[in-house]
Amino acid sequence: MSKLSDEDYRSIPLNATLAIAALVVIIAGMKVGADLLVPLLLAVFIAVVCTSPVQWLNRWGVNVRAAACIILLVLLGFISLIGLLVVNSFGTFVEALPEIEERLNEHYWDLLNTLAAHGMAINPDQLGQLFNMEEGDSWVPKVLGELGSLFMQASIVALLVIFMLFETLNFRDKVSRALENPAPSLKRFSEFSLTLKRYLAVKTMISLATAVLVWLSCLLVGVDFPLLWGVLAFALNFIPNIGSALAAIPPVLLLLVAQDGGVFQALLLASAYLAINFILGNLIEPRVMGQALGLSTFVAFLSLVVWGWIFGAAGMLLSVVLTMTLKIALDSHPQTRWIAHLLGPGKRRIKDIRLEDARKPPSKREV
Repeated sequence: MSKLSDEDYRSIPLNATLAIAALVVIIAGMKVGADLLVPLLLAVFIAVVCTSPVQWLNRWGVNVRAAACIILLVLLGFISLIGLLVVNSFGTFVEALPEIEERLNEHYWDLLNTLAAHGMAINPDQLGQLFNMEEGDSWVPKVLGELGSLFMQASIVALLVIFMLFETLNFRDKVSRALENPAPSLKRFSEFSLTLKRYLAVKTMISLATAVLVWLSCLLVGVDFPLLWGVLAFALNFIPNIGSALAAIPPVLLLLVAQDGGVFQALLLASAYLAINFILGNLIEPRVMGQALGLSTFVAFLSLVVWGWIFGAAGMLLSVVLTMTLKIALDSHPQTRWIAHLLGPGKRRIKDIRLEDARKPPSKREV
């Protein structure tokens, strides 16, 4: 094993400083260009997920471009159907908002008066002003404005997905013509692409199963707007650690103040949320994905903070997906694989180690 020279030791602080400076510049650039990068990243992830069914149809004899058109039409029809149902449910929700706000205000005042009656230093008149909806503008027009902006971004993402999906059909040929020795790069790209598609497909299916179970639970318990809470659970399931809890707050709170609801029904719905996320998130998802596709709890929460600071709410939704993409990319190259191991949970099963050892060439296996 060769020893480092004095010149190599002197270059370590300089290289570390340059790496940190480059990282700061990259993060600053992503934060400035968040409006452009967020739709682009969403389109990339959706296009990656769509490539698997396109290849499946191609193996069954369907032309590649025809298969891409079929998948895009199916995806467009599914999203349009869900969008119409969600818009209808949200419209009903907006119509019922005045009554919901009135009931929330009544329960809020009852809580303040109860706490003040038990000797707590609370002034209901002062704290009640925080919940006074008459002062200031209503937040409903702001929400509708955000929905309009979301619709515009969704249209941009849809167009990007269409172009990216057709672009990926001949991407390998472009790389082969661009590089003198494309075999190592294509191998690493194939490993990265397969692992990323597997992760995105599993995460999307787990989130979809969570949404369906939440929708059924809301129907059985009797909370209003069950489809709206199911879609919310699907979206927030991509946020690590706190996403499931955030998705449970609106329906549980609505059921708590509803006329036909109460504490028992709210606790029952909260227990259903807890059971769904425990079974799917802690039992099924790790077994389907495998230990190699996991993140440590600290890294998952740190990614939530960092990506949320860079990209806002969209960064929180994409935090685990972005971090897993980075981890898979680092794991696909031998020189950066150690960083991917640091991002992982740190527990590796003996079966996984034996499988990895069996895949190595005989010259590289440990004796």
